[in-house]
Amino acid sequence: MFKKIYYMIAILVISAMILTACASNASAPSSADDTSSQPAEAAKVTLRVLVHQNPPMVEFMEAFNKSFSEKHSNITIDMSVVNANDLSTVTQTRLTANDLDLIDMFGFANGAQPYMKMVDAPNWQQLIDAGLIMDLTGQPFVNNYDEASIRDAGTYNGKVYAINLGRVSYSGIYYNKDLFTANNVKVPTTWSELVAACETFNAADIPCMTAGGKDGWPIFVGAYGLTGSIYPDQAALVEGLWTGTIKWDDAKSLTMWERMQVYARDMMEAGASGIAGDAAPGRFASGAVAMFPGGTWYAPAIDAAQPDFEWGYIPFPGSDIADDNKYLFGKYDQGWAVAANTPNKDAAMLYLTEFSDPANYQAFVDAVGFIPTQSTATLNTAIGAEVAPYLGNFRVGFEQYWIAPKGAGQFANPWASYFKPFGTDDDPQTLAKKVQSDLQSGLDAVK
Repeated sequence: MFKKIYYMIAILVISAMILTACASNASAPSSADDTSSQPAEAAKVTLRVLVHQNPPMVEFMEAFNKSFSEKHSNITIDMSVVNANDLSTVTQTRLTANDLDLIDMFGFANGAQPYMKMVDAPNWQQLIDAGLIMDLTGQPFVNNYDEASIRDAGTYNGKVYAINLGRVSYSGIYYNKDLFTANNVKVPTTWSELVAACETFNAADIPCMTAGGKDGWPIFVGAYGLTGSIYPDQAALVEGLWTGTIKWDDAKSLTMWERMQVYARDMMEAGASGIAGDAAPGRFASGAVAMFPGGTWYAPAIDAAQPDFEWGYIPFPGSDIADDNKYLFGKYDQGWAVAANTPNKDAAMLYLTEFSDPANYQAFVDAVGFIPTQSTATLNTAIGAEVAPYLGNFRVGFEQYWIAPKGAGQFANPWASYFKPFGTDDDPQTLAKKVQSDLQSGLDAVK
């Protein structure tokens, strides 16, 4: 009997111990439960970013970086700023040393093409071929940018290596709206109409055009639109010059040279050769001149000189076929690329994803004044409103495709500044032959 009682008591004691253990386990969290409720701190990351010196852009980037790091406290941004002329060299040095994550890279230009012989590939092309730039194909943020900018300024061999953030046009003409109205001149859409407009203004003792001729380059850049109206497909023009199907002294090119002489000799005001490039916008804004051929980057200077001045901006009407004059030619500016060997890929993709958010990108455009490469963005300025109707016809300009053959002479360029009073030439046919001869010397050297 005693044994039975002892046995019963033992069972009760063991059961009580089991229940106590179960209760204890139920009430006290395990170490695994502790970890899941309190996740480990995210790993610290330093993103090394390289940009070129552009004060409005640098100021925006500093503010964006601060906001990004506040939102992602584990990511520190180490941004370096270098002069634009040094960007290519510094990029190559730091990528080779694996000392860079995100790169400010200008739009892909002057790529070596299969039909070109013995030319040096541009830096961006060399970096990609060396495996130093990351393939961004398929990244969701790429879709935020318009197809043309991705194709023209960030694609190589069918893969996307950069997103481009903005473009500029240099092929248009600013015109004085008040002078056009007062002299009953309609905005020209063809070469003949442009010639007639200048004749009307000159007859009224109003200079037709001005430009910064003292600096040289504003004269030939101002006529890039004329070249584009004669050869709207600028890539085909470059290929034709290399292969010999287009020559600078053929009949079509001679028309271009003849009109360039009229532009330089008859349309430009007397004394334009003495005007500095940075003084030309103010000269136009003074209201004394009817037109000013030049790039979209001049608009802020015009507005700063005379805030109430009424001006417009049109493509250069260099052809007598109006449809050939509907294009704006220009170039792509700053973009983003990523180091292929970055140890911080996830952070870099997050950075570009947030930068590419339409609201952030709009703030960027507002800060720097680029013509947008996101279709949802708008350039909220006077020049933005003027170029908006032509953005669907934006094309990359000649000099962004052109690589001269090694051995080509100094005159192997389509420059209006060769003509007097800015240069020494005064006969279009003679000049055309000289330009083609200098080009041919290079083509012959690389055969």
